[in-house]
Amino acid sequence: MTIGWEGEQEDADSAARAERERQKLLEHARGEPLVLGNEFSEIRITKVETRNGARLLVESPRSGQWIALCPLELEALTWQQTATFSEMIGHPFGSLVEDESSTEDDA
Repeated sequence: MTIGWEGEQEDADSAARAERERQKLLEHARGEPLVLGNEFSEIRITKVETRNGARLLVESPRSGQWIALCPLELEALTWQQTATFSEMIGHPFGSLVEDESSTEDDA
């Protein structure tokens, strides 16, 4: 009998899929990554080419979290106020908006 938690296999499968997707993006990296850090965090930014154009792959080596952002998504960051980022930092690893799939599951 394996001891674990409910959903452990789904979490492992999801993490494996995400890692395969990240590796696929890195196969199309252009230039050297840019690393930015301070006493609170470190991120690595890599330009990657996709069939839909260039993206910035933003990775947190410490947490393993990453996201690939298109130019419009990056521009959307400039539309935000400082309070938006404070809210994001105050609720790490969570979304500021409810995912549609989670509301369907709850119904």
